[in-house]
Amino acid sequence: MRQAILEFLSSDFTKIKNSNQMSELKRRLAKKYGDAMLLHSDLLPEIKKLLQNKNLTPKEKNNLEAAVLLLKKRAIRTLSGIAPVAVLTKPYPCPGNCAYCPNEKDVPASYLSNEPAVMRAIRCQYDPYRQIVLRLKALENNGHEPNKIEVIVIGGTWSYFPEKYKFWYILNCFKAANDYPHLKLPEDPNEDSRLKLADALIKKIKSPFSQNIKLTDLKKQLKLEQQKNTKAKYKIIGLTLETRPDYINDSELLEMRELGATRVEIGVQAVDDQILKLNKRGSGIQEIAAATKLLKDYGFKVTYHFMPALPGSTPQRDLEMFKELFSNPNYQPDQIKFYPTVVTKGSLLYRWYKAGKYQPYTDQELEDLIASCKAIVPPYVRIIRLIRDIPGESIVAGNLITNLRQVMQQKGVKCNCIRCREIKDKPMDVKKAKLLIIQYPASDGMEYFLSYNSPDEKDLYGFCRLRITANSPIAPAIIRELHVYGQLVPMGKTKKVQHSGLGKKLMKEAEKIAQKNKAKELAIISGVGVRGYYQKLGYKLKNTYMIKSL
Repeated sequence: MRQAILEFLSSDFTKIKNSNQMSELKRRLAKKYGDAMLLHSDLLPEIKKLLQNKNLTPKEKNNLEAAVLLLKKRAIRTLSGIAPVAVLTKPYPCPGNCAYCPNEKDVPASYLSNEPAVMRAIRCQYDPYRQIVLRLKALENNGHEPNKIEVIVIGGTWSYFPEKYKFWYILNCFKAANDYPHLKLPEDPNEDSRLKLADALIKKIKSPFSQNIKLTDLKKQLKLEQQKNTKAKYKIIGLTLETRPDYINDSELLEMRELGATRVEIGVQAVDDQILKLNKRGSGIQEIAAATKLLKDYGFKVTYHFMPALPGSTPQRDLEMFKELFSNPNYQPDQIKFYPTVVTKGSLLYRWYKAGKYQPYTDQELEDLIASCKAIVPPYVRIIRLIRDIPGESIVAGNLITNLRQVMQQKGVKCNCIRCREIKDKPMDVKKAKLLIIQYPASDGMEYFLSYNSPDEKDLYGFCRLRITANSPIAPAIIRELHVYGQLVPMGKTKKVQHSGLGKKLMKEAEKIAQKNKAKELAIISGVGVRGYYQKLGYKLKNTYMIKSL
């Protein structure tokens, strides 16, 4: 195998255009030397060693970096500039009793034990420290450099958990990110041993902080770990929590900020009280509108879960509701997750289906609906998901298409959402970047979506969300999000789209708009790991926000 590896490393990777051509090279070498197929875990450590050689010529370095990009598994994971890391909370009673939710024993409400994220969490005994460490290890084994992390906490209604558990959980997330570069973890020898390696790691790794610690001590330790994280190698630059609209209030949002949260996902499902009541949601459009307003006034990014094909709805009604999300200023979410309704055992919906009281949409109806939604989504909105990651064997009825996004692309469905326009790994010229500003009313305030784009406006380089409102308890002007897209680039590495200066330019433009609106202060809902960036721009930490006098 050594000979195959050496010949592989001598290849000209700049001439290899895609992962299929890379796979063909590996197959040819395996056949030539009579070896097994070269694995990513065989090759990536060798390439990283070579990249540490200070005597490499620029040409040699570019060639090896091209190999790393081609070897990355699911490179799309970090092409948005961050490494998303999803972790699950423990099974806990849910305050709701929604018709469509399964209720599997020893699994968080609305989740199934054979979902990939749930299976990983179960192996870790739902321990946050273990989950973070294993996900970072997996990302690195697949060629990613997860130095900028968005932790996404899923598993039910976050707001319903005991306060002590919440602080313990997030404390250990930050501790895991801070500790990771200092942990002595074995290299992944091959694909077949991946699960055995995970089990071996799980036995060695335990959360450093116990739930037996007093709440006051947990809070003190959290602040210490957050301070460490501002200068850590693996920074948590975003923290997402999911909850119900009827659990959003001032005290809850202040606590979320203390934890370091920057984005909140709420289960909206539909904006029709009759549909919500039929499905026993327990909240309505009044709670959705109130929660959205509070979240924005505190500076949070807002993600809606939208469920087409609920009992009581139709494809036409679903499309009408989707349009209302962006025509009614009471809503205007920043991001959307489509969760098409599926029938699973253990839910009330399953009993309705068996009794003939519910019929899911056909594949064609669902495809047509989502295509229509994608065609009208505003350019300031990001569609994160089109389906839930539920295994087909658990779906009794409903959507079974797992690659719905690809199906849409193959059919030529056009979408102007952020995800479809972000630059990813395409070449760009910062000097020709075009500034566009979209202004729209939302929740008794005015939103400004500032973005730098390619000259033809087809590709998005970066953007900033600025909110101007007299109702915010934080500041009259608040930046809810700043994001420069492109391949994740750790500090000090080769420049791509990130580190191009576009972030600073967007900040300056936002400050100008805030000044025109006579705001004396501008606040930023900064992730813990990027506070240092804003400090360099003159912002100071005040009550978990970065604030600057104008």
